[in-house]
Amino acid sequence: MFRVYRCFGCFQVAVEAAGSHLSVLWVTAWSSRLRGDGQYELLKSIWHAFTALDVDQSGKVSKSQLKVLSHNLCTVMRIPHDPVALEEHFKDDDEGPVSNQGYMPYLNRFILDKVTVDFDRQEFHKMCWTLCSRKNLNQSKLMISSDDAFKVWCIFNFLSDDQYPLVIITEEIEYFLRKLTEAMGGSWVEERFEDYKMLLNARQQSLSAWELISLVGSGHFSKGMDKQTLSMGINEVYLELILDVLKQGYMMKKGHKRKNWNERWFVLKPNSMSYYVSEDLAEWKGDILLDEYSAVAPLQDKDGKKCLFLIKSAQKSFEISVSDKKKKQEWIQAIQTCLNRLRDGRPAPHREAQQKRREIRLRRQEEQEELELRMRELQVANEAKQLELEKMRRALEEAAANAAEEEQRRLQTQTELQDRYRTDLEKEILVRQQIEEQVAQKSTELEQYLVRVRELEDMYQRLEEALEDERRARQDEEAVRRLQTRLLEEEATKRAELEQLHLHQQRTISETEAEKQELQKERVAKENALQAAMEQLEHLEKERQGALEQYQTVVKKLETATNNTKSWKHKVAEHEGLLRLIEPGSKGPVLITNWGPAAFSDAELSHREKQWQKEKSEKSQAQ
Repeated sequence: MFRVYRCFGCFQVAVEAAGSHLSVLWVTAWSSRLRGDGQYELLKSIWHAFTALDVDQSGKVSKSQLKVLSHNLCTVMRIPHDPVALEEHFKDDDEGPVSNQGYMPYLNRFILDKVTVDFDRQEFHKMCWTLCSRKNLNQSKLMISSDDAFKVWCIFNFLSDDQYPLVIITEEIEYFLRKLTEAMGGSWVEERFEDYKMLLNARQQSLSAWELISLVGSGHFSKGMDKQTLSMGINEVYLELILDVLKQGYMMKKGHKRKNWNERWFVLKPNSMSYYVSEDLAEWKGDILLDEYSAVAPLQDKDGKKCLFLIKSAQKSFEISVSDKKKKQEWIQAIQTCLNRLRDGRPAPHREAQQKRREIRLRRQEEQEELELRMRELQVANEAKQLELEKMRRALEEAAANAAEEEQRRLQTQTELQDRYRTDLEKEILVRQQIEEQVAQKSTELEQYLVRVRELEDMYQRLEEALEDERRARQDEEAVRRLQTRLLEEEATKRAELEQLHLHQQRTISETEAEKQELQKERVAKENALQAAMEQLEHLEKERQGALEQYQTVVKKLETATNNTKSWKHKVAEHEGLLRLIEPGSKGPVLITNWGPAAFSDAELSHREKQWQKEKSEKSQAQ
């Protein structure tokens, strides 16, 4: 058995052989030779058929079902089928399961690599549709036929992106519904689709093939239209998008042998122009192959035929007659447009428009990703700056706290020293008073000494901090009292000591002032550093504000680009109406317009042409 998994962009196939467990195999869904135009649609149809084989939703697909799918693919693609190749491809070897086996490699090697252009693509799509519609399509809930549902399914494959599982995004849904509404001759109601788009965005922003068929088949966007009109609209969009039919209608063609004129139904495609007996396309009569060397030119009326023009191809020339000049001009313009596109190597208009829409989406997505990346970089840089500023702020706070603590400790120490000095001074004053009382009781011989002592006391009071010198003076006084005979010599010694104390006190005061100035300078330097950090923080805040304003400017530019895209899409939708297909009509001279048969009168047509010319001239003047 083969277990089927659905994943984004690839098919995943796990093989469970009898008696062994094979490893999970990832196989890329894109073959190198499938990158040409039209080949993506083949793989999309095969993907629908492949995933529909899981009928009971058990996640398993038998090898016999894969054999049937492979045989059917080979049959419709006109490829010789080798029934043994599938068995050989999934066989086990003696060392275990073959790791490079899977259905996608088999599909590439034995089927897709052998594909040629000589097969009926519509039959191929019909076969894949038959396999997947049995499981997914509920015909009883739809107001469209199974054939119309098949056409919507083909249109879904054309408009869906090349990613798996297949879905169609909102932009392509709007494009398809607009063309369908125009093909039915109705008017597009923007408000109705906006309401539906809001509901769609709330769910998933995309639809699968069966959800799109249900949306069209439910008649939500075709209210007021009968089933026949809806079917004709689906068929017209199908002819344009899938079969590349640019224009079709009845015209007269001159024969090459008998030179007689026969009415034929012509179908114009990008590189050919086929003609049939009638519009049912049952009897094909021939093709006019178009290339870069072909040409189309009007002819003068002759042989009783009017509105003639000539188509020159590589094989021969064809003379064509239409019923009126308007049809003649439309056919010449349509054929000339095909020839110009062939010379420029450009695809059909709807394929070119699809490619442009995809390029715009990719470019818009890249711009959005680039903007998001830039915003993430700015956010990371801003966060880094914030962290750096936070670290600087914390460092400054710590430095300020340390400086405050240091200043507080210094002030406390200074206060303690002052208190201690004051206490010692008071003690010394008391001692000095006691000494003065003792000296007063001495004899008159000590009066001269007491005068000098008073002088020393006056000097001591002016200095206020020479405590140690005072104690030495007291010792000297006691020595004088004991040794009165050596009074003069001791006085000289004490004078010298007092001078030293004075110098020492001056140095102490100078050192204290220097320390105070140094602490003041350190405090000023730290305050300046804090101020500089605050200024840097304000500068970074201004830079962040500028980045935010730049982001808002980029968002406004993105909104402007989106509005311009919508405006150009509207213009493209208006101008695409010039190349609309002519619906099948009667063989008589019936008025056929881009809006369907007999949509309005000649007077109304003339009025619309004048209005269109006026709008065109106004747009050109505005540009």
